[in-house]
Amino acid sequence: MATFVMLGTYSAEAIENISSKRTKQAEDIIEEHGGKLQSIYILLGEYDIHVVAEFPDMQHAMKASIALTKATDISFSTSEAFTAEEFDALMS
Repeated sequence: MATFVMLGTYSAEAIENISSKRTKQAEDIIEEHGGKLQSIYILLGEYDIHVVAEFPDMQHAMKASIALTKATDISFSTSEAFTAEEFDALMS
């Protein structure tokens, strides 16, 4: 499983529909696409939400990202993430 960071920006509709039910829906969508939710943080600044999840590959992450946007009206930018240790090993 690879780790992905999903940075989200709320639309006006997304703000109107904030709820714990939607948070659970997002977790279910991640799992339906072969993923495992690691964490969700709410941010102040350029992005509104920071999601860390594991997926089998980029294709699964992409499908989950699009499904989340459709279901929540939150626009996501999704990138694969590496730990510093993984990066150091890759570069050596």
